[in-house]
Amino acid sequence: MDESVELHDKESCASEGERKSHHSNAMKTNLITRLNRIEGQIRGVKGLIEKDTYCDDVLNQIAAIQSALNGVGKLLLEGHMRSCVVERIQAGEHEVIDELLITVKKLMK
Repeated sequence: MDESVELHDKESCASEGERKSHHSNAMKTNLITRLNRIEGQIRGVKGLIEKDTYCDDVLNQIAAIQSALNGVGKLLLEGHMRSCVVERIQAGEHEVIDELLITVKKLMK
């Protein structure tokens, strides 16, 4: 991806047994901005349905929302792979690969 936002802070993704992401403030702002936009798009689709808007127009808006959600997912996946997954493999936790494969399968549905 060509995001110029640093994906994670340098803290560990799994500190003291607790699994958490450690996104940089810039990354959090980017993700929240994207999600707020998506939330607005969803409210817009609800309004279109309430107004009996032509189905094809509503479906096109839904496709745009799905694309935007995929973008958020890709950004999170990239950050996860570049930080948490690498850290866990380096720590000998190779089961993270199975976890990652399950997650990728869910994203590709």
